[in-house]
Amino acid sequence: MVDIDGHSLTLDTFRDAVHGGEECRLRDEARQRMQAAQDTVVRATERGEPVYGVNTGFGDLAGVNIPAEKLRLLQRRLVLSHCAGIGDPLPDAVVRGMLLLRANTLASGHSGARPLLVDALLTLLNSNILPLIPSRGSVGASGDLAPLAHLAAVLLGDGEATVEGKRRAAREALSAAGIEPLTLQAKEGLALINGTQAMTSLLALAVIDATRLAQLADLIGAMATDALRGTDTAFDPRLHEVRPHPGQRASAANVWGLLQGSQIRESHRSGDVRVQDPYSIRCIPQVHGAIRDIVDDVARKVVIEMNAVTDNPLVFPEQDEILSGGNFHGEPMALGADILAIAIAELGTISERRIEKLTNTAFSGLPPFLIEDAGLNSGFMMAQVTAAALASENKTLCHPASVDSIPTSADKEDHVSMGMWAALKLHEVVRNTERILAIELLCSAQGIDLLRPLRSSARIEALHKEFRQRIPTRASDRELSSEIASTVEFVQQLVEPLRELR
Repeated sequence: MVDIDGHSLTLDTFRDAVHGGEECRLRDEARQRMQAAQDTVVRATERGEPVYGVNTGFGDLAGVNIPAEKLRLLQRRLVLSHCAGIGDPLPDAVVRGMLLLRANTLASGHSGARPLLVDALLTLLNSNILPLIPSRGSVGASGDLAPLAHLAAVLLGDGEATVEGKRRAAREALSAAGIEPLTLQAKEGLALINGTQAMTSLLALAVIDATRLAQLADLIGAMATDALRGTDTAFDPRLHEVRPHPGQRASAANVWGLLQGSQIRESHRSGDVRVQDPYSIRCIPQVHGAIRDIVDDVARKVVIEMNAVTDNPLVFPEQDEILSGGNFHGEPMALGADILAIAIAELGTISERRIEKLTNTAFSGLPPFLIEDAGLNSGFMMAQVTAAALASENKTLCHPASVDSIPTSADKEDHVSMGMWAALKLHEVVRNTERILAIELLCSAQGIDLLRPLRSSARIEALHKEFRQRIPTRASDRELSSEIASTVEFVQQLVEPLRELR
C-alpha cells in the first residue's frame, strides 16, 4: 500500500505504484488539509472577491468575472475546452504516473480541491482505468494543460479511457467500475489541469530507466573490454581515489570487480604491446561515471517536483489567503530532461565506439566483423551500422527543448518551458541507448566465444551463459533484426547481475 499525503513520494514508491501495481490511498491528515483549503475557497466565493480561476476567466480572460451560479459550469467548460491534445496516446505507465502525481499534489492541501477528487484519481489508478491522453499539445506552462485536461475529463464522464488495453468511452468505463462522474466545484477544474504532472511522470520514468542503463553499461562495457583484451589497469581503485567523483568511483569499482579472475586478461598480461586502450574502454569510469552523477542530480530534482504544489492559484488556509503565482512553470523539469537526454545519449555514443572496435579486425585481432569465413559471411557489420544510426539519431534528439519558447494565450503566457517535448524526446533517447547497449552485448558475447578456450571472469561468464540460452553463437550469417530485438528484451529482464553492481 502506498500512502498519499502530498509530501512523501519517492522514486521507489512511484515505481511500486506505476510498474508494480501497488494500491494507493489518501492519508487521513491529507484529507483534513484538503478540506481546510476547500473551505477557504468557499469563503472566498461567498465574499464575492475576484480570485483567479475561481470566479474569473482564464489566461488572457482573467479580467472576466463569472457569477456565482455559473462557477460549476465554468470549471467543467475549462476542462473540456482544454482537451485539445493530438497525436499518439501516452503509454500506460506515463498515465499511471500522472494519476499518482496529480493525486499527490492535490493531497498537499494547497489546491482547494475536495478529498473526493483524490479518491477518484486513485480509484482510476487502482482499477487501472487509464484516461486516453494525446502526447502532443503541451508547451510546459501553465504546466501540462492539455494532457491533464484529457485526464480530468474522464473523471467527468467525458473523453476516452483504456480498460485492460481496450478503448472505451469514459462514462462506460466509469460505470463498469461503479464510479459516478464528478461535478466539479469552484477551483477544482483548474486544480486538476494546472501543473507539471505529465512531464514529471515522463521524467521520473526516464530517471528510473537511466539508473538501470548506467548499471547495464558498466556490465556490458566490462564484457566488451575483456572481449577486446583490454587492460584492467584503467579501473584500478587507486586511480579513482584521486579524482573522487562519486559516479566515476562507482563505475570503476563495477568494471574492476567484473574483470577480476578473467583468464582472458591473464593471457595477455605479459608481453602485451598495447599499453593503453582507446578512450571508449579506458575512460569508461570517467564517462559512465559523469552520466551517473547527472542521473542522480536529476533524480533529486524529480523527487522535489513529485512532492511539489504546481497549480495556480494556491490556497493557504492558515492565513485564509489565495495567492496567484507561477509554480506551474515547467523549467526545472525541462532543463532536467534536456541534460538527462545529453547524458544518456553519451552512454550510447561510447557504447557504439566499443561496438566499432569489436567489429574492426584491425583493432580487435578477432575475425573481421566477428565471424569466421568473413567475405562469405558479413557477420555483425550491419549491427554496428544500426548502432551508429541510433547514436546519430540521439544527437539530433539532444537539441535542447528548454531553450525554445513560444508565446501563448494572447501573449499573457509569454515564456514557456517546452518541458513536455523535452521529456518526450528524452524517452526516445533512452530507448535508442538501450538498443545500442543491446547490440554491444550481442557483439561482446560473440567476441568472448571467439576467444575460446579462454574464459572470462565468473561474473561475465554467468552473464554470457544466461545470454546464450536466449541467443546462440553466430557461426554463419542469419537475420539480425530479430536477434537485436530479443537482446533488447533480454537486457530489459536482466535482474541478478545488476544487483551486485553499485
